[in-house]
Amino acid sequence: MTITVRTHHFQGADPGESSFCRARRHRHRRHRPACVRSGTVTSDDAAPKRSPFPLRAAAVLVVVEAVLLAGYGLVLLPAIDRSRLALGLTTPLFFVLYGAALAAGAWFLVRRNSAARAPVVLAQLIQLGVAWSFQGGGSTLVAVGLAGLAVLVLVGIFHPASVRALSVEPAGPEG
Repeated sequence: MTITVRTHHFQGADPGESSFCRARRHRHRRHRPACVRSGTVTSDDAAPKRSPFPLRAAAVLVVVEAVLLAGYGLVLLPAIDRSRLALGLTTPLFFVLYGAALAAGAWFLVRRNSAARAPVVLAQLIQLGVAWSFQGGGSTLVAVGLAGLAVLVLVGIFHPASVRALSVEPAGPEG
């Protein structure tokens, strides 16, 4: 990663200053600001252009959760009862919006936006609680599936490579 730094000082003119700086110094004689030659700073720990595999894998699993939640919300739509219209509309709406929020979180994770980490982690912790409530009886497989998915997402998010990728500023539009 290369960063160009331009500094200003209030001493005399630098012999390598640009014409822009000379013109600026000429306009502001009273304060006598002068530009110095731009320097180049190179960083060895430049941000990678791609997210690390554990973070991408976690994001894919979050998308799976999002699709399942939104799909469940859509499956609930035909079951709307006119006598309980408010409940019949808000429940599917909740699941569809929850799925959309998780999908957005997955997108931002892939883009290495660290602000997406907390909501996605919170969703996984909630999912672990839901899995715990499904344990026992015929729903044990559902509990194992929910808990396994949540644990895999948490492992992917808290993997050292993912933590490093989320601790750097996100790349621009190209990365």
